[in-house]
Amino acid sequence: MTEQHGDAARPDGAFGRVLFGIAKALAVFGGVLSCIMATVVAISVFGRYAFSAPINGDYDIVGILSGCAIFAFLPYCQLVRGNVLADFFTQRAPDRVKAALDAFGNMLFLIAMILFTWRLYHGMLEMQQSSEQIAAFAFYRWWTIPFDLFCAVVMICAILYSLLEDIEGAKTGHAAERPAASGE
Repeated sequence: MTEQHGDAARPDGAFGRVLFGIAKALAVFGGVLSCIMATVVAISVFGRYAFSAPINGDYDIVGILSGCAIFAFLPYCQLVRGNVLADFFTQRAPDRVKAALDAFGNMLFLIAMILFTWRLYHGMLEMQQSSEQIAAFAFYRWWTIPFDLFCAVVMICAILYSLLEDIEGAKTGHAAERPAASGE
């Protein structure tokens, strides 16, 4: 169900390829947001030190960008199986057992992500209704949440895809490929 592409397992099939493409594009966009964040911080610190004039609202800008970047990274991390895994007790377990445990973990993660997305949507509606703005400049706090919701829906699809892979792995006895740890 997966083909190796570099260090990461890349999904197969039309849905998997489209999902992987979207997740990869979001991850690249998250990287761009991280670079913008670093630039804002550097310019603000330099402006504060050299001219006593930091970027107005720099903390808010960094907070907004970091939230969007984190949401953008999540689906790719899920698809390449890059989440933190504590496998000390299951290291020597058969692949079938590992796949079943991964499926159980993904089921819990799916439930949590669905609930989180649901609450994020309702939080956006409340922010929209209250017209809450950032104090330093005219920016409504809810403006970035539609992007976060899109990323959350892509994340739900990525978890579902991983869950189906793990269920198949539990049936066939083949656990999904994971990226190699840096110390291996």
